[in-house]
Amino acid sequence: MDTEGEKAKEEENVIKDSNGNVLNDGDTVAVIRDLKVNGSSLVIKRGTKARNIRLIPDATDGHDISCKIDGMGAMKLKSSVVKKI
Repeated sequence: MDTEGEKAKEEENVIKDSNGNVLNDGDTVAVIRDLKVNGSSLVIKRGTKARNIRLIPDATDGHDISCKIDGMGAMKLKSSVVKKI
C-alpha cells in the first residue's frame, strides 16, 4: 500500500507541458515559441518537433527534457516551452 508520503512524492515527479498534459518518455512535443540556443547563433523556431523525448525528473536547472532536434542535435528543454502532440 502507498502511504501519503509516497503519493505526494510521485505527484512531485510528474512533468507536465505548458498546457498541463502529463509527459512520458518517448512522447513527441512541439516548441511553443522561438528559442535562442546558448553559445550559438541558432534559433529553434516555434512549432519545431522533438521526437522520442527523455524526462529528467531531478533536473536542478529546470531543463527537464532531453531530446534530439533535427538539424540541431541533442539538447535539453524546459517543459514550460513545449506542448505534447
